[in-house]
Amino acid sequence: MGAGGAAHRLYRHGHSPVHGLPPHTKLAAAFAFVVVVVSTPREAVWAFGLYAVLLAAVASVARVPAGFLLKRLLVEVPFVAFAVLMPFVAEGERVEVLGVSLSVSGLWGAWNVLVKGTLGVATSVLLAATTELRELLLGLQRLRLPPLLVQIASFMIRYGDVVTDELRRMRIARESRGFEARGVRHWGVLAKSAGALFIRSYERGERVHLAMVSRGYTGSMPVLDEATASRAQWSCALALPFAALVVCLLGWTL
Repeated sequence: MGAGGAAHRLYRHGHSPVHGLPPHTKLAAAFAFVVVVVSTPREAVWAFGLYAVLLAAVASVARVPAGFLLKRLLVEVPFVAFAVLMPFVAEGERVEVLGVSLSVSGLWGAWNVLVKGTLGVATSVLLAATTELRELLLGLQRLRLPPLLVQIASFMIRYGDVVTDELRRMRIARESRGFEARGVRHWGVLAKSAGALFIRSYERGERVHLAMVSRGYTGSMPVLDEATASRAQWSCALALPFAALVVCLLGWTL
């Protein structure tokens, strides 16, 4: 099973020890790390600092620059905006901060959402930066994710660029005829374009499915690469979540 095409934009080509780990070990490690972070009590502020240090260490080993990581963390800006509003709208005990009355529970809630969300996004970015899309799909398959879900993800990746290119050609065709969307009155044209794109994509999917069936497709894709991992590789990958688990347990007991 392959995803085809060029590497995704989040991927950073390299030959670091993190890049060399089998994809399913990295997926398991990232998932376990996020679960541990989410399970940490929000009052253990120092624990989240240690989590950030652990991720920074992984980024250093993977040779992922801080600028690369920080730029891609901008995806969480909507969640940051939501967190900023929480101290103003939450109820309960109030506290004065620079002359502004804020909710104590809202401040803790904002901190909880912001720090755990940031660490989760950073983990995902590091995973994507060190693992190609095709390898991620192989890793999901190796972890026994339902085959149908893996196939759907594979087709989405494979034909996402195809649909995007079709949308670009439709935009060029409209502009070559002098069309420019400047207001509400042009929404009808855009809606018709979206409908036409949906129909074309559906028809393309039907043709692809018929072509696959004619070549012997029975509901499962052949596995071209069998991703295996040694005990040493599992130990290396799980070092991150195990270290985080120690920090989490200390956060609950101290």
